Amino acid sequence: MSLDYHDVCRAFGKDEFFPYFQPLVELRSRHLIGFEALARWNHPLLGPISPDSFILIVQQSGFINSLTRKLLEKTFAAAPLLPNMLRLSINLSPLQLVDESLPSQIAEVAERDGFLLERLTIEMTQTAMLEDLASAQSVASEMKAMHCRLALDNFGTAHSSLFQLQALPFDELKLDRCFIHAIAQNRDCRKIVSALIILAKSMELVTVAEGVETEEQAGIMCDLGCDLAQGWLFGRPAAAEDIPRLISEAAGC
Repeated sequence: MSLDYHDVCRAFGKDEFFPYFQPLVELRSRHLIGFEALARWNHPLLGPISPDSFILIVQQSGFINSLTRKLLEKTFAAAPLLPNMLRLSINLSPLQLVDESLPSQIAEVAERDGFLLERLTIEMTQTAMLEDLASAQSVASEMKAMHCRLALDNFGTAHSSLFQLQALPFDELKLDRCFIHAIAQNRDCRKIVSALIILAKSMELVTVAEGVETEEQAGIMCDLGCDLAQGWLFGRPAAAEDIPRLISEAAGC
């Protein structure tokens, strides 16, 4: 089924966009430290749809700001389900990371819902910085001034750049899942990941492994010195009402 502008309009009218929450753990101890909020479209015929299938049409339809605000509101509204020591991460569209109104929008929604921005990590990809690094630097600096943490997502793929890595005030470096999936079978991949972790530590960045699905992958990443991890091994994305269950399951690990 092909999604189009009319589907997006109907979805907003029916309030079909929601955040799903995936656990984020400290790799060595396996302690739960928070959740990443992932956009999902609860389509009446197709069920939950991931952003890969709809984010482009949302952007082309001019609804990306509306989507982000709705997801922020629902993410922050779920915060009372979290103990105070747990934090939340959100992904933002590359188009928005050069929008200088973005920090004030985040601050407005957080203040209304009583969510402390010290508990928020903003994840961004380097795509946003390719054409307008100055605007990206301005937006990133303002979000840091609001005490948000910044994470560089999907590092090691596509347009990854060491220059851009040092150009913005990042706190975390997220290693793309393509490395994690290959690390157990590919020795060269393991060497690359080791080098990236050493680089991150030299820049005082926290490292996060994405897409960890097996104990073998988790063990290798832990041995290489990676700090945090997320993936199906630690919990699949789930709706807000499932957060207490995810927290309980993590406590029993």
